[in-house]
Amino acid sequence: MRIVAFMISKMVLARFLALLFGLSLFVLTLEVAAYSKDVLAIDADGGTLSSVFTYIVHRLPLTLATFLPMSLLMALLLTLTELSYRNELVAIWASGISPGRLIFLLVPLAILIGVAHFALLDRAVPAAAPSLREWGIGDYGRERLKIGERDPIWLRSGNDIMRAASASRDSRRLEDVVIFKRDADGLLLEQIFAERAVQTNGVWDLTNATTYFRGNKPPEKASTLQYGGQMRPAAAGSRSGDPEEMSLSDLRYFISNDGFGIRPAYVYKTWLHKRLTPILISIVMVGLCVPLAARFRRGGGLGLLFAVGIGLGFAFFVFDGIALSVGELGFVTPWLAAWTPVLAFAALAAYLTLQTERV
Repeated sequence: MRIVAFMISKMVLARFLALLFGLSLFVLTLEVAAYSKDVLAIDADGGTLSSVFTYIVHRLPLTLATFLPMSLLMALLLTLTELSYRNELVAIWASGISPGRLIFLLVPLAILIGVAHFALLDRAVPAAAPSLREWGIGDYGRERLKIGERDPIWLRSGNDIMRAASASRDSRRLEDVVIFKRDADGLLLEQIFAERAVQTNGVWDLTNATTYFRGNKPPEKASTLQYGGQMRPAAAGSRSGDPEEMSLSDLRYFISNDGFGIRPAYVYKTWLHKRLTPILISIVMVGLCVPLAARFRRGGGLGLLFAVGIGLGFAFFVFDGIALSVGELGFVTPWLAAWTPVLAFAALAAYLTLQTERV
């Protein structure tokens, strides 16, 4: 049984890696060709190859993470189709290995791929995002919300909002600061302009501050002024507010600080739950494909097997995308938006497996 598990896992892994890197490099090649002028400007002193290599290395994590689930699904279907065509699945079923048992044997591979998927999303993508935003190539150049280390940053504490023209890497030293102090109804009470703001022990020390009041009161100037709003700054690498480019710790940080006024907290809660699903998604892909293969025991209808498998995978990704969008809009609770597609298709996989076991 271990030999069967090793053989099938090896076949799936080989096809998975070939599909994943083949699709990713193909897409990145087209992207480099489309934005060649901007890509070559990344490292003008290093030459063409250096610029292209640098860009591909930074774009590769997100591209791999995007194509990983579909590559796993296609690798499973290709492997099972090949085994069915050569009647090797018949021998596997005849040896006493049921579809449920085969799923169990493939679970370690699914967990390994799921962990790799999680690592790409939680570590590699956030690490590469700041450089991609700074270069502004392709989609990064067209985004309206572009906040890097040298770009404006917004913070929020209760009803108060702070804006700074630039910030240090840890966002605790701000330049050209404007603080909007508002009442419970959101109406402006005071507006404070300062050359600099430095956070020390939870308090912002303002330099060369000018305070403007609502009404006809004259402004007040002070060389130093303290502001006690509990505005905890976002890390510079995640200040864009894009949850797709944040680690779990960044997402928790934004949730605890109400999204820093960039996006509602429930958006980050939805992505927090979504970030925890990759391992289960990989297992669901296995659970969907094996019962389908059990229905084609002697090589017949392999085209239908592949078409049904791809159709189920496509339906899952569409459903998952819709649920994520609904969660970002706040129409449903974050955990429901993130977990419903996975749990629904896990239930479908369990149903197909039980039906196959009865045959």
